[in-house]
Amino acid sequence: MRTVTSQFIKSSILLAGFLLLGSSAIFAQGSEPKVIDKIVAQIGDEIILLSDVQNQRLQLLQNGSDGDKQTDCAILEEFMYEKLLVNQAKIDSVVVNDADVNREMEERLRYIAGQIGSIEKLEEFYGKSVAKIKAEFFELIKKRLLADEMKRTITENVKVTPKEVEKFFKNLPKDSIPYINSKVTVAHIVLYPKITQSDKDKAFNELSGYKVQIESGKQRFATIATLHSDDPGSKISGGDLGWQTRGTMVPEFETALFNLKNNEISDVIETQYGFHIIQLLDRKGDNFHCRHILISPAVSDQALVKAATSIDSIHQAISTGTITFEEAARRYSDDENSKFNGGQIVNPYSGDYLWDIQNINDIDPQMSRIIERMNPGKFSTPSLYDNYQEQKQGIRIVKLISKTEPHIASLATDRQLIEMAALNEKRQVVIDAWITSKISGNYVQIDKSYLKDCKFKYSWIKGDS
Repeated sequence: MRTVTSQFIKSSILLAGFLLLGSSAIFAQGSEPKVIDKIVAQIGDEIILLSDVQNQRLQLLQNGSDGDKQTDCAILEEFMYEKLLVNQAKIDSVVVNDADVNREMEERLRYIAGQIGSIEKLEEFYGKSVAKIKAEFFELIKKRLLADEMKRTITENVKVTPKEVEKFFKNLPKDSIPYINSKVTVAHIVLYPKITQSDKDKAFNELSGYKVQIESGKQRFATIATLHSDDPGSKISGGDLGWQTRGTMVPEFETALFNLKNNEISDVIETQYGFHIIQLLDRKGDNFHCRHILISPAVSDQALVKAATSIDSIHQAISTGTITFEEAARRYSDDENSKFNGGQIVNPYSGDYLWDIQNINDIDPQMSRIIERMNPGKFSTPSLYDNYQEQKQGIRIVKLISKTEPHIASLATDRQLIEMAALNEKRQVVIDAWITSKISGNYVQIDKSYLKDCKFKYSWIKGDS
């Protein structure tokens, strides 16, 4: 099999980063390329390098997994499966939109830059601009997405019947049945004190004054941000938001930002969080480095008292049965994300209404404390609510709808979870059959050392078992 030079290794390191693998492979130094890598497998026109396998193995070791020769064999076979998917996607004319590729590219670039330290350090390490990196690895990311799309088409029609779910669960070894943590479903009714135009004007004028001080040279941007900004995440670093990419900020913020030149400061703009001035520090395509100062309109004491009085009345009406909690949420709650669900709050981790009792504290620590001693069906008295995501303060009533005890999974209580496990097993059977049927129609070559030492799941080479 032909060998490859250090230039290929450097590419494979970056590819590994894009695939969220390790990037610690060592490449040759000096002006002359040295042979330090080789192709260990080929499926059709798609090749797999020794460094691909080594980088993945290193990542597994860093995550605490054991590594041996059979680990390398399993990694190689996973790569061969991916290459088979890509090859078949080309044959079947499977399409991946360039916009999806670019979106994935941006996410992975941001990940790598975060690991290395910054966009500049990433460019320095690879000796090329972000734009050139994107151009060079566009096709590699596209192939990964092609493989994902091909896999989806193979299994899209796979379904499981209730009988199949029951059979799957019945055949599970006892030590394979998962332990399920306590889960809760919760709802709330939120009232936010109304911000008046006077409150907004006060915040706008305060920030406008800060802008004048900065542009006149009387104060430094970072100093005012540290002392006065209402963004707790950035004020400690002088308002610096670090490197971001288009789409991570609210539209009004980005519209102002992308009209700025380097070091220019924007006019005062308004978003859902309040009023901002933004300074663009650097920009590379859709990636930008900026800092900002946020002044959120302060809620007056009168507005807070008014909201408290209103929610007390709502609480009284629910307590006396004049209105149900769910109807009160629909009529009065200011939380647009939950009010039309009777106040039920969606768990962003799972996309449903069930919350793992151990992770609800990550999203809403106040909620965790409120429901700690509540019984299902009960609701709390009104209390202050700090909405950290939207940086707003309100008052709310919380209801604990249901709570499960920690338990070993069963069909009676965890059917959805078991059904997904049964579906995944059935999908794997379909994938296994698909791989077996496609291997014979593709050119397959594997390095002799792997053929000798590996016991593959699939018969990639005729006569191999």
